[in-house]
Amino acid sequence: MSYQVLQVSTSILNKMEIFYKDHRLEKLPVGAIFAAKSPSCNITAYKSGKVLFQGKGADEEAKIWQEFGANTAPQKAKKAPTGTTKAHKTSLPEGFSSLSVIGSDEVGTGDYFGPITVCAAYVKKEQMAKLKDLGVQDSKALNDEKIIRIAKEIIPHIPYSLLVLHNEKYNEMQQKGMTQGKMKALLHNKALQHVLNKIAPDKPDAILIDQFAESGVYYRHIAQQQQIVRENVYFHTKAEGLHLSVAAASIIARYSFLQEMDKLSELAGITIPKGAGAKVDEAGAKVISKHGEAFLNQVAKVHFANTSKAKKLLR
Repeated sequence: MSYQVLQVSTSILNKMEIFYKDHRLEKLPVGAIFAAKSPSCNITAYKSGKVLFQGKGADEEAKIWQEFGANTAPQKAKKAPTGTTKAHKTSLPEGFSSLSVIGSDEVGTGDYFGPITVCAAYVKKEQMAKLKDLGVQDSKALNDEKIIRIAKEIIPHIPYSLLVLHNEKYNEMQQKGMTQGKMKALLHNKALQHVLNKIAPDKPDAILIDQFAESGVYYRHIAQQQQIVRENVYFHTKAEGLHLSVAAASIIARYSFLQEMDKLSELAGITIPKGAGAKVDEAGAKVISKHGEAFLNQVAKVHFANTSKAKKLLR
């Protein structure tokens, strides 16, 4: 039987509990907070923060939560055979924050409404003082007004590539069996290619991807692409705090996401909220009531549990 074990934060654990609410099991193993049986596997969450996925679809189910920031639970380290080296880089070199780097990040993956926006941006070491003066920092620490202001100020000054995966295309790809993780990997790789082409023949000292999957998984996702960006690529979680290029990319991606959400609100005739909570369920019910269920395909990621919750509210 296939299995995966993730180590998750309290906030992700709470999201899991809500997400699997309709599939919960009454009988709990010792030390478990909740247990559920999804169509693809069994899920058991423990007080320690570890979550066990068991069954045929364990790997794919676990990937959903890795995309929200959950990490594979530490395993006992295995000694690498003599003469082997890591295929991809995760440990950043000393002084990395002062290098000229292309950073990439994405927004919208956990939001029911709206697209996924991916941005790669090149920040040279000579530009860092200017970007700091303009307020570039971790976008999670910025409200929407500041995101919009800073994005408008930095866009003219740095080479970047912005890609938007709209809901209709997202749903089409998902219904054909593509995971969200693969979609993101394809978008990141393409955005990085675009920026490298823009700055050629100049080359960055490094490339930093805000990590949403293990490097091996990332490269398996894009293995069939004609062009794959590999040279000096690093993967790291919370990369916005490690280099201004990722922070800038995140700000531009979030700015684009906010613009797209405004367009969807205008299209739907109601204010479309961010996230995937109760207010989103209510908005989903309003959208269905006003335009019919098929309309969700244009504005939402329809495989999220919010779709069934919205329909329940109508009933």
